[in-house]
Amino acid sequence: MKLNLIMDLEQYKNRVIVGDCIEQMNNLPAESVDLIFADPPYNLQLKGELERPDQSKVDGVLESWDRFETIKDYDNYSIKWLESARRLLKPNGAIWVIGSYHNIFRLGYILQDLGFWLLNDIVWRKVNPMPNFRGRRFTNAHETLIWASKSSSSKYTFNYEAMKSLNGDLQMRSDWELPLCTGNERIKEDGKKAHPTQKPESLLARVILASTKRGDVILDPFFGTGTTGAVAKRLNRRFIGIEQDAAYVKIAKKRLSKVTPIASDDLLETKSRRALPKVPFGNLIEHGLLKPGDRLFDAKKRFHAKVRADGSLLTDKKETGSIHALGAKLQGLPSCNGWSFWHVERNGKLVLIDTLREKVRAEIYPMKS
Repeated sequence: MKLNLIMDLEQYKNRVIVGDCIEQMNNLPAESVDLIFADPPYNLQLKGELERPDQSKVDGVLESWDRFETIKDYDNYSIKWLESARRLLKPNGAIWVIGSYHNIFRLGYILQDLGFWLLNDIVWRKVNPMPNFRGRRFTNAHETLIWASKSSSSKYTFNYEAMKSLNGDLQMRSDWELPLCTGNERIKEDGKKAHPTQKPESLLARVILASTKRGDVILDPFFGTGTTGAVAKRLNRRFIGIEQDAAYVKIAKKRLSKVTPIASDDLLETKSRRALPKVPFGNLIEHGLLKPGDRLFDAKKRFHAKVRADGSLLTDKKETGSIHALGAKLQGLPSCNGWSFWHVERNGKLVLIDTLREKVRAEIYPMKS
């Protein structure tokens, strides 16, 4: 059964399927997708055309696919495609849904009703938003993404280290400041936008790097001009795109043909430290990088302790504990990462003991560090 599922799915990978998203999703095998990124119709409820102060027309979303007779119609449509999407997700899979204030709150409600488990709502703050030309409301300068796992028990992927590295070695927050899709990245046909809501590749890159692994299958049921597929291909993920508009499909295929995957696995992303082999503090003593009696210090030398033969630490006040427990106790904190707190002096400079741990890890597990 599992072999048949794999064979069935192979014909769809790295392909753009033309057709209605619900019908086409129902043709795919269940529990076959690692991640879904969905940019569904926003149901903008626009009445008439918008004009700039110079009387030029605003190139907004006026297409028929964004129009629904009633809110109830939109809800029913959203329930159907989200039910189909959930069927396709693997048990540890996740979904990202993006929207504006017109639809994102309804989608969040439906996601919870269907059993998805909300992980984060991300605010994409646009550095170059379109002004509010009528001057009757605040400038709409953001969109919201909801990230949810298939269920509360899903062991979803989150590449914490990669996100921290991308953010200048600081924890990535839930507000992302990224530009709109403009300039050379914006695809145009006959001088006009090929798609009214083309998303920037920087947004999709962050989503995919955060929540997938190399080789994962990513489904975009509202594929448009192929931003998800282009970024997935570049980052060595596999994609399935579904799009009902043949003109968009043609543009997406042309775009995808020009994308070159990153050649080296080493250039793709930062490994999660949680996935690295465990190295106990005692191994540093066993490998001769520390000796019983060596003094450890914090970065400012406010605290110090001696290393004991069994891998515990001892202060001058006879306080003892592991590198983590003693570090927390000395600072009056509930917890402490001893690897990033304690240092040893080498040639007159303080060296983080985590540096010594990496040396041991490379020696014991040369292929995994």
